[in-house]
Amino acid sequence: MSKYSFFDIALLLMNLPYTMTPEMVADSAKAFKPKMLYPYHYGNTDTSRIVDLLKSVKKIEVRIRKM
Repeated sequence: MSKYSFFDIALLLMNLPYTMTPEMVADSAKAFKPKMLYPYHYGNTDTSRIVDLLKSVKKIEVRIRKM
């Protein structure tokens, strides 16, 4: 994925046991650097974790929608 760097928006699944952990989502986002990241299908996952993991990456804006 690192060879792709032209994404404006990424929608990444974040909820165990069927999708990615916040750490996996952060690693994926860092690999292709979207301008904006919307984690979704996160159920009871603590969404502040993904915000913390990506706060040092200034070019990725993390947006959490209230469900």
